[in-house]
Amino acid sequence: MIHGGIGVEEKTVPGVGEDSFTMAFEAGKQALDQAGIQSSEISAVYVGSESHPYAVKPTSGMVAAALHVHPFSFCADLEFACKAGTAAMQIVDSFIRSGQVRYGLAIGSDTAQGRPGDALEYTAAAGAAAMILGPSDAKNALCRIDSTLSFTSDTPDFWRANGEDFPAHAGRFTGEPGYFHHMREVIKGMLDISKTSIADFDHIVLHMPNAKFPSRVAKEFEMKKEQLEHGFIVPRIGNTYAACSLLGLTYALEHAKKGQRILLVSYGSGAGSDAFILTMLRDGKELPKDERIPKYLSYGEYVQKM
Repeated sequence: MIHGGIGVEEKTVPGVGEDSFTMAFEAGKQALDQAGIQSSEISAVYVGSESHPYAVKPTSGMVAAALHVHPFSFCADLEFACKAGTAAMQIVDSFIRSGQVRYGLAIGSDTAQGRPGDALEYTAAAGAAAMILGPSDAKNALCRIDSTLSFTSDTPDFWRANGEDFPAHAGRFTGEPGYFHHMREVIKGMLDISKTSIADFDHIVLHMPNAKFPSRVAKEFEMKKEQLEHGFIVPRIGNTYAACSLLGLTYALEHAKKGQRILLVSYGSGAGSDAFILTMLRDGKELPKDERIPKYLSYGEYVQKM
């Protein structure tokens, strides 16, 4: 019954010793390898998460040190629920456009948790994604950010008070006026300022708290299945919170071709949405395959890990 309602078949959980820092480091290292640049060329590191390992000690500083990023770097941790990763992209992009930095690293990483027995427990997952942003003349540039837009309000759909282990949510607010209102408004706003239509995009990535919500938005805006197929990863991964939209984007980037356009839309409870229009500068390529063998946990093992 739960699967039929939310459309999530399985979800990721952190391994022994894994947390949002270790996953952010691994994602950042892979991003550097793919970009073909030295870590010393990075001079901005922003990490978005709602499960930072320390209440007071920056994940971004640890990631910068572990990756041997240049010590004269802008670093900060971000929190805006599930859109903290795209907020990191916006900040790094602004630094680059202003000429303050040449290359920067934007990361979304989370070990999301739901209270045992709560509906969130079925979807809250773990994952990380990292994006290296740089100047338009960078030789290995994969795509270009054409524009970005945010829509924000004070909507109490989801929160975790200081000192609490698990988040709380107002169930009747999570759809309307939370997710659906903000996603609709930022999509309409982006289409308006960019003078585009949904049909102009080859790939569309929406924030995926479950499979049901983005499918409804897709239907409302008449998005086609082929526009969504590569970035729609939630049924096999779950909601990786701050990493969710960025992970969907990585899958889309692997399959996108030169000249194709991508619409990326994130959502963070509390509440707000970020939208991006990107254009591919060359064909994407698949990331190295994960050689690890998945291990399925019993519920008892899962609860112990949490």
